[in-house]
Amino acid sequence: MSPSARPARNLALGFLIASLAAWTALAQANSAPGRTSPAPTPTGAALLKADILGVFAHPDDETGVAATVASLALGQGRHVAHVYCTRGEGGGNMVGTQFGPALGLLREIELREALGILGVRQVHFLDRADFAYTENLGITLEKWGHEDTLRRLVRVVRALRPEVMITMNPAPTPGQHGNHQAAGWLAVEAFRAAADPGRFPEQIEVEGLATWQPRRLFLGGGPDSPSAVGVDVTRPLPDGRTPRDVAGLAMSRHRSQGFGGMASSPWFRRTTNQWFTPALTAVPLPAKASDLLAGLPAKPVEIPFPVPVATASEPAPEIAFRPRPAVARYRKFVAEHGLQKVSQSFSPDLPVVAGEPNRLPLVVPSSRRARDWGFRVPSGWKARFVPPGHVEVDVPTGAAEDATLVAEIRGVGEASVRLHPVPHLKVRRVGKLPWNSVDADPAWAALKPVAIGPGNTWQGKPDDEADFSGSFRIAHDGKSLFVEVRVRDDRIVSNIQPDDIKGHWRSDSVEIGIDPTAGAEHTLGCWKAGIFPFDSSGKVRGTRDADANAGPLETRSPGTRLLSWRTADGYAIRVSIPFQEAGLKSGRPVRAGFNVFLYDGDKADAAPGENINRTRLAWAPRSGVQGRPEDWGRVDFE
Repeated sequence: MSPSARPARNLALGFLIASLAAWTALAQANSAPGRTSPAPTPTGAALLKADILGVFAHPDDETGVAATVASLALGQGRHVAHVYCTRGEGGGNMVGTQFGPALGLLREIELREALGILGVRQVHFLDRADFAYTENLGITLEKWGHEDTLRRLVRVVRALRPEVMITMNPAPTPGQHGNHQAAGWLAVEAFRAAADPGRFPEQIEVEGLATWQPRRLFLGGGPDSPSAVGVDVTRPLPDGRTPRDVAGLAMSRHRSQGFGGMASSPWFRRTTNQWFTPALTAVPLPAKASDLLAGLPAKPVEIPFPVPVATASEPAPEIAFRPRPAVARYRKFVAEHGLQKVSQSFSPDLPVVAGEPNRLPLVVPSSRRARDWGFRVPSGWKARFVPPGHVEVDVPTGAAEDATLVAEIRGVGEASVRLHPVPHLKVRRVGKLPWNSVDADPAWAALKPVAIGPGNTWQGKPDDEADFSGSFRIAHDGKSLFVEVRVRDDRIVSNIQPDDIKGHWRSDSVEIGIDPTAGAEHTLGCWKAGIFPFDSSGKVRGTRDADANAGPLETRSPGTRLLSWRTADGYAIRVSIPFQEAGLKSGRPVRAGFNVFLYDGDKADAAPGENINRTRLAWAPRSGVQGRPEDWGRVDFE
């Protein structure tokens, strides 16, 4: 060793000796008589143990229960954990250009910030894809892999051993995201499956876990239920803040979803309670409880396996209209899991095409003849029995209002169904249409325009026709579908950057949906695209959305052509869509589902990429209709 190295070595050795002496003195002081030793740090299973486990579909889904979470975690010191099926990569982005998996990274960071504010100690992901907006639970579970996703959730439940689970409502209400329904559905299944040694036994035999029966499962919401638990979210926390104030601050971290200004929003001050409906319980809930953990910890009652199918309290009716597949699926799920007392009831509600006969399937006794039947329908409608099990109903041309049909078997009983008329039109076959001529084009002018008035709203409400309304023309040449949409808009906003062509609902735009099957449950087999008439550089751009091929039209539907221009009272777009890209049969398709959706923002000073969504219109309007092709209009090709 060189002489110059010795001083440095001696200095380091002296520092080490001094440090050891200091740690020794500190240890002796902490172990002195009369001094309390710090509590041991939990390890292993104790580190994982949770009081509450929330099961959600996407980051930000916790906002509906966030004030309660803050009350439990920060007010009571409870160990709260959350698990998310996805990272929300299929959502919008109001703060950048990240999309897909890159957006999932951003949303995870936002989520962790939000949960840190709420006091949530653990966050887990099931690593499923947020693939598109859909209202359909069936396609969600199919895309996610139902059994494997349940396996992952059961693993989390068995590892964390929560006393209570909270989740989203699995009912297929209009406007309810199919991913949200799936999160609730899976949570209900996991509540039972985690305690069943026959389900996913490798987790017990190989992974070192044990069965676990959560004590209670709550669905968010339900103040009208007599058994609902209302949690006071105005009671001050130890630091003086209220849980609902903390919830607003946490929600503001979800900036990419447009919630950056929610900390001061009155939305969180609407009520003093957040409500939860007990869906499943292995430990009785005290009467008039105001705490999800009331009476816990406690040993659960034993639940037999397999889970017995609950019997209906009333015999099944002899005559009934078959509901939509989503409702039939939900009813079966409710019966299998004994959720009748907390389930939502859905009266049969079926789409019918205006201007033609529609056949509706029935559950009926055998050997019934046409003369045994009677029907009550609105004026102008007609109905008749078609053996062996259908009612055929004639819907008047132009019918737009929902109507009730009552079918009766004399001496047996009756059944009713709500009928929702959807519009219908014929698509003319034309020769080649001129593409770049926009002023007084005689070929387009010869096509009859179809109005989309301010009354065709499915979100918001226009001031009048000048504020927001529209019309469209449609034709085909055997190879492509041609659509021209004219929009009346007194304030056109173009706040979407050229490198941010997605999330058309954020700004003024037109969306076109084509369903080759004419009545699909979901949009994964559809061609569905949002079109910005002008991006911030003035160019027309489009992107496929919520179908199986989402992304910019240039790459996802390269044969599609777009044209846009300003008009005296708004703007217009033209779209040429090859049949092949739309999934339509070349030559002459017979029938397809079709809809035109119009979006209006009216915020002149909108920031780039800001979500200014205000009003939505459609040719066939209904709540949540963009994700439910069943309720789109129908077009027949001449």
